[in-house]
Amino acid sequence: MRREEITVGITITVAIIALLVGAIAGFYGARKYMENYLRNNPPISEDMLRTMMMQMGQKPSDRKLHQMMQTMKAQAKKSGK
Repeated sequence: MRREEITVGITITVAIIALLVGAIAGFYGARKYMENYLRNNPPISEDMLRTMMMQMGQKPSDRKLHQMMQTMKAQAKKSGK
């Protein structure tokens, strides 16, 4: 009878440890995936930026839009490190 109690205890302990390891690995895997996704697909596009500038009363040129997008990407890369 004592041997069965030890086996049940070990089984429960292994299950809890596996659950914790899986949860931690899943969290960091999802976090890394989202960081890469947002880096490759920024939440703001040139069209959105153009609309915002027009609403602020500025006339956006393609050069200015491209420059602002590059600045935003550089800032995101810098803050991501």
